[in-house]
Amino acid sequence: MLKTFTILVSATALTGATAAMAQTAPQTAPMQPAPAQTAPAQTAPAAPNTATPAATGTIVQILAATPDRSTLARLVTTAGLTADLSGPGPFTVFAPSNEAFSRMPPGALDTLSKPENKATLATILKYHVVSGKVTADQLKAQIAAGNGTATLTTLAGQPLTAQLGPNGNIMLTDVNGQKAYVDKADVQATNGVVHLTNGINVPKIG
Repeated sequence: MLKTFTILVSATALTGATAAMAQTAPQTAPMQPAPAQTAPAQTAPAAPNTATPAATGTIVQILAATPDRSTLARLVTTAGLTADLSGPGPFTVFAPSNEAFSRMPPGALDTLSKPENKATLATILKYHVVSGKVTADQLKAQIAAGNGTATLTTLAGQPLTAQLGPNGNIMLTDVNGQKAYVDKADVQATNGVVHLTNGINVPKIG
């Protein structure tokens, strides 16, 4: 890993601060490496609307057209993943909100966006992508078949754990134990599906 990002990590920008990046789930209905940490108290959001309107574009186009996912759309371009996520796929993307990125430690996002940290940024973004199209109902079926837990293999090569939250919404737990919730499921794309989440999941880096 590059020295600048190693310093950032050791200063708790992404490892010790993953709790700051993970969403403390909102109190109301709905409207992406590490010592063990205790996540803050959370009240899960209400179960999301799982209606499935027709696809209007690729995953990249969907992200670009969703105002509260503009940070993720920009980072996809910065990380050089535009062609991948515009390809045939299909892919399942768990897409963190702009607000989730705003909770990153000061300067962390700027550091990740530097050219020398492109590979690290790509790893973090790929941790939010699963090969194949997995709808919310299909994921819930996998969770039920796994006695309450489904393990997803992300394009980053690291597992992401899916469970049902208290209100029946999908809860994602990363390898650091931090949680994010799906607050809008099944946004259809021509090359997959996007599930909008309220927190960032962080893989182990390095």
